[in-house]
Order: sequence, then C-alpha cells, then structure tokens
Amino acid sequence: MTDSDKTADLLRYLQSARSALVWKLEGLSEYDLRRPLVPTGTNLLGLVKHMAGVEAGYLGATFGRPFPEELPWMDEDAEPNADMWATAEESSTEIVDLYRRVWAHSQVTLETVPLDGIGRVAWWSPDRNTVTLHLILLHLISETHRHAGHADILRELIDGAVGLRQDNDNLPPATAEWWAGYRDRVEQVARDA
Repeated sequence: MTDSDKTADLLRYLQSARSALVWKLEGLSEYDLRRPLVPTGTNLLGLVKHMAGVEAGYLGATFGRPFPEELPWMDEDAEPNADMWATAEESSTEIVDLYRRVWAHSQVTLETVPLDGIGRVAWWSPDRNTVTLHLILLHLISETHRHAGHADILRELIDGAVGLRQDNDNLPPATAEWWAGYRDRVEQVARDA
C-alpha cells in the first residue's frame, strides 16, 4: 500500500466525520443550532465552529501552512470557550462555509505533506509537540468523530433525528412505538438496578 492510498483511507474517515457533523445542522432553526442542551453549553453550531478552528490549526499551522483567515476565537486572549458557540453576529451559513474552506486548505496539506512529514503542534507540550502528518490525521479523525457523536445526541434531543449518515442511520429498523417501549424497558432496568 502506498502513502497516497493510506492518505486517501485516512481522508475518507475524516470526511465521513466532517460530513456527519455538518449534516446534523440541516433543517434546524438558528435557535436550535445555537441553543445549549447540556450544562456545559454544548450546541450544534458551536461544535462546527470548534472543529473549523481545530482543523485549521492541526492541518495548517502545524505543517507551516497557517489558515489565511483570522479566527479571533482561537487567539490566546479570547475568552474561554469562545470557539464553542456562535455569537449573534456569526451566521450559521458563515460558520459552515468557513469549515468547508478549512477542508479545502487542509486538502492542500494532505496533497503536499507525506504521512511521515514532520510538523510541530505549538500548543502541545515540548516533549510531544513534534508530530507526523499520520499522527495528526489520526488525532483529527478521532476528535471529529467524537464531536460528530456529540452532535448526534444533541440533534436527537432537539427533534429525535438520529443516524450515522443521511443515507444510513445505522439503527435497527423499528417504529417510533418500538423505540418508546425499548427506552421504557431500559429505564425500568436502570431503576431496578
């Protein structure tokens, strides 16, 4: 297997996670995209904004290719968690479009840096901040899938929509009634335990 085959495999998994994360926003109101649904304030649009900044850093600056647009929420002097929610001035369309521009910027890194190419993650400790593209791709795939999973749960809390991909919910075929009964059974077992 060549490095280009390995890179293509890794990119396929990364793109699957990216697409799942963005898909979770489709068809929702601005309020539902932004509203915090758990005590830590996690929200759908904030997850996309966060991942845009994360990917811009890992597949940009880490390999000497800083993302050309300013991301003020990623500055050292930005307020804590500024990357995890959208301000009223930041539209959902702008954030999703930004994320897609980050993908395009990342693609150039993937086309020009070999998997064993060396980069430096400035925000990691000096004893482990020298990395390969391979390591960063694994890290980024893991983080993107993690947040796509968060988005799946948030979306289910909003309107009940679930699934791995638009064309594959990755769930057993069942009716709403079956799911309600299943959930009730699981709840009863939890109470009995």
